[in-house]
Amino acid sequence: MSYSVEEVNGCTKKLKFNFESVDLSNEINASLKEKQKSAKLKGYRPGKAPLSMIQSLYGPQVENQALYSFVTKEFYTAVESEGFKVVGYPKFSETNYEVEKKNISFSAEVEVLPTFDLNDYSGFEFTQEVSTITEDDVNKVKEQLLNSRSEVVAINDDNVTLDKGHIAIMNFEGEKEDGTRPENMKGSEFSLEIGSNQFIPGFEDGMQDMKKGEKKTIELTFPENYHAEDLKNAKVKFDVEVLEIKEKKLPELTDELMKEFNFDSVEDFNNKTKQRLETENKRKADEKLHQEILEKLVAENNFDLPKALIENQVTALKEEAKNSLLRSGFNESMLEEYYKKWDDDFQTRANFQVRSGLILEKLSEKYKVSVESSDLDDKYKHMAELSSMELEKIKTIYAGNENLQKNLSYAIKEEKTFAELKKEITIK
Repeated sequence: MSYSVEEVNGCTKKLKFNFESVDLSNEINASLKEKQKSAKLKGYRPGKAPLSMIQSLYGPQVENQALYSFVTKEFYTAVESEGFKVVGYPKFSETNYEVEKKNISFSAEVEVLPTFDLNDYSGFEFTQEVSTITEDDVNKVKEQLLNSRSEVVAINDDNVTLDKGHIAIMNFEGEKEDGTRPENMKGSEFSLEIGSNQFIPGFEDGMQDMKKGEKKTIELTFPENYHAEDLKNAKVKFDVEVLEIKEKKLPELTDELMKEFNFDSVEDFNNKTKQRLETENKRKADEKLHQEILEKLVAENNFDLPKALIENQVTALKEEAKNSLLRSGFNESMLEEYYKKWDDDFQTRANFQVRSGLILEKLSEKYKVSVESSDLDDKYKHMAELSSMELEKIKTIYAGNENLQKNLSYAIKEEKTFAELKKEITIK
């Protein structure tokens, strides 16, 4: 063996290589001839320059390329021989090539997936939440569905007062303490559903019981966390005039209407909605339980983590946050400030996600968990039953998106791993 291995920490190895009488002449000559074919030198047609001239011009470059090729080949051969699961790229150092003696030595430091044993978890105890779906829960979904087909109509009775659910057509104008009336605090024939919390706290409450044609001044204080800096904690008053009051008219709930939403009937809607809500509640309860289990496992199992995995996860978390923040109006400068402010949080979350991911992988290996095509088929069927979508359409969607299928497979593997794990711990 022409190398030795040093352990820097639980997930970093340093390999030291030493080779004697290494002949790179064949590789160097082959590279020079390849260079000769493409070299364009003054006074010579392409590919016709003397090899000696190519040697004088490109010798050091070609020699370095041959050396690099040799070094990387030997490194990855050693890694494969040792069975290391490499993370990230190696850092080469201490490279030395004695041309006369043809001796080569170098070192390579590389991060690998840590090897560890899980501490005993058989004594773990957890409590899983159990909730029952009621008729009211189904009715809320039913109301949302009917709302999507509702018609907004004017209320002609001038004695009707604004209440939650009513839609006020109004003019409004805000005034700050200094007497200024900013343009961003004005609205004309603005439509506002009372109870929608579209405006700052207190505004919609102040409009309740107003009648058509009525004017009123509502005094408020902007929230401390309001997005506009100049309005945080600002005391303001709004002059409001109600021009019209409208309400939503919901359609009648019929079998025919339910067919438009891909249900066979009202009864079919009720049954599938209850089943979907039960599944969703079960999923949320499982997620909460699984998170608690992971937190306990992470707390009980301390081992070194590869920096490369942490850095990759931090990058992924920032990218995820970036998409949301850009939609909220952030620019690049604001993003950088946000990343800097919450760097510790990103690091903590990334550390937890990497460690818990490695623990779950360790458990899936222990339980010999695998994802079969039948597992995917079962999941597709379940999706079809809950969504009223055609099974073949769901299969087509996933078959055409590699990331979707990969994420689904990972989710199934995680479910099966937790199912096995929960057999060995106490769940109340």
